[in-house]
Amino acid sequence: MQFIVKAYDGANMLEKRMEVRPRHLEGMQKLGKHVICAGGLLDDAGKMKGSVLILDFAARAELDAYLENEPYVTEHVWEKIEVEALNVVLVNQPE
Repeated sequence: MQFIVKAYDGANMLEKRMEVRPRHLEGMQKLGKHVICAGGLLDDAGKMKGSVLILDFAARAELDAYLENEPYVTEHVWEKIEVEALNVVLVNQPE
């Protein structure tokens, strides 16, 4: 089951985001095959304002367990998180 996670940073969180980012990326590495794609949401100036993750888990409970320990959550970088089920049909692979 795939999910799209849209997570928005709180106000003035760019510095904190960058401080926590290495732990966030380490956690994403550990997720391995669960990650279909991930990236930063950008504001009009090209600065990160949040994240989008497309993840594959057997059940929503597994996704929720991951989010409980996500560094951007535990360090209060993400202020608002939206999760929706997604049906991934096509994944383009770089050549």
